[in-house]
Amino acid sequence: MACGKIHRRLRLVPCLLLAAMAGGVVYGAATRPAAPVLPRPHRIVSLNLCADQLLVALADRDQIAGLTRYASDPDMSAVAAQARRLPVFGGSAEEILAARPDLVVGMPARRNPAIAVLTGQHYPALDLRSANRYEDILVSIREVARAVGHRERGEAMIARMNAELAGLPKVPGGKVAAYYQRRGYLTGTGTLVDDLMTRVGLVNLAGKLGKPSLSQMSLEEMALARPDFILMDSAARPVEDQGTEMIHHPILKNIARITIPQAWTVCGGPAYVKAARAMAEQAAGRPLTAR
Repeated sequence: MACGKIHRRLRLVPCLLLAAMAGGVVYGAATRPAAPVLPRPHRIVSLNLCADQLLVALADRDQIAGLTRYASDPDMSAVAAQARRLPVFGGSAEEILAARPDLVVGMPARRNPAIAVLTGQHYPALDLRSANRYEDILVSIREVARAVGHRERGEAMIARMNAELAGLPKVPGGKVAAYYQRRGYLTGTGTLVDDLMTRVGLVNLAGKLGKPSLSQMSLEEMALARPDFILMDSAARPVEDQGTEMIHHPILKNIARITIPQAWTVCGGPAYVKAARAMAEQAAGRPLTAR
């Protein structure tokens, strides 16, 4: 069955987006036939963080019956402030069953035993694939907007995002950036961060070196590679443990930093625009504007 199509059985789709909770399968924005108008759901349940963010942005608040426990965590969720007063589930199948959902949105993790209970229940479901490119984000926005009965909101959001991105200047000179994470993990091509780098005119060091989507790079290797920028999670700015200490080692002190909140890049969604603007502004030596 085609990805994103609403159907009567909750499928199990691997989520590779988050190492701790889920992951992602990339898919393109292929042209699809016009879909029929469906009744507007009134008890929508989200199964993961990425679905949380799209539902908060596109559904009426009284349509949302439950979000995940990550939705209101500002370190993980780009909609934490808006989600604070919405129902949050702890992740058990019992909570979802009690909510009597008329739409379940998201990609359940295959290893989650609570979700396995739901596979025998015939809930209307929208399976979302993770978005590792901007084009995939637009597909997800349109699918969720249609599923919740607010297509016009999805189109208005896309128009705003396109306009903001069109106004961003490109970083000149083919400057190189490395998304260096705790314990020396390096993010490569085929990822949302790589797509963001390309959009603002940066060259991903991992791609330049032929690294896979996720690899490890020693301090010595990073110092020898000498990227123009180290891109890092803003939460890792202070040294808290050995994992973050590595990013701040004196051997890397002369490499400029670009900091982006993890919540803006952990999922493909509207926060993509914030992340792109933050990269472009900091790479140009300008302070990040608060929007």
